[in-house]
Amino acid sequence: MMNCEEASVLTHALVDGELDAGHAREVEAHVASCARCAAELRRARELRQAMSGAKRLMPAPAALRSRIEAALGAPAEVTVPAPRPVVRPAARSRRSLLQGFAFGAALSAAAAASFVVLTVPPDQDQMVLDGVVSAHLRSLQPGHLTDVPSSNQHTVKPWFNGKLAVAPPVADLAAKDFMLVGGRLDYLEGKPVGVLVYRRRAHVINLFVAQAAALQPAAAPAETVQGFNVRRWTAEGLRFIAISDISADELQEFVTDYRAATGTTA
Repeated sequence: MMNCEEASVLTHALVDGELDAGHAREVEAHVASCARCAAELRRARELRQAMSGAKRLMPAPAALRSRIEAALGAPAEVTVPAPRPVVRPAARSRRSLLQGFAFGAALSAAAAASFVVLTVPPDQDQMVLDGVVSAHLRSLQPGHLTDVPSSNQHTVKPWFNGKLAVAPPVADLAAKDFMLVGGRLDYLEGKPVGVLVYRRRAHVINLFVAQAAALQPAAAPAETVQGFNVRRWTAEGLRFIAISDISADELQEFVTDYRAATGTTA
């Protein structure tokens, strides 16, 4: 079992998508049972999202030089008998001071930029994807995959009645070699969503289904996130997110078969 020290080292790598699926599962398994590490992971994700959209450069005010010039005043005239020109001490001091102010302004700008980073709203789409990956990893732990284990679509679909505003469409895809395992309730962005669970060979496919208004629109219909393939689409007022470690082609095959069987094709 992974301990807190090991999880802390790998937390930022998980958020940055640098872990393979195996290590990601270990971190998520630890976080699921450790409130302190869960809070650390949440803070890391919030910071990453804030930094992704922030403007990190802030130019110093154009009037800064004028104010410094006015505060310093004109340099005193110094007469030097030597035949070649000599840089006046006052001018040199003034130039050095300007450079110091410029450096200070750059530091102030950096500090201001840091403040901006903390106040920029996070990338909601990425937060949805992170939540899907975390929920998928959580489901792979013993006892977390389904709330209603059944291969019968007429058992799984009614189970969601009263738990969600709209029950997800359920399809029997056994003939296509995608076995229905069951369903469960999960949460994305703090909202309850239905999850249909299918399996191809030893690979689990989690299909998250929510009302379209409950989740942010998909930025891309197909992508790979932290080693998992993801497919997203919207139809019939619902938003669908399928995630698995099967190949991209097989996941697309699942999506095509599911959409054809349920009529969620547009």
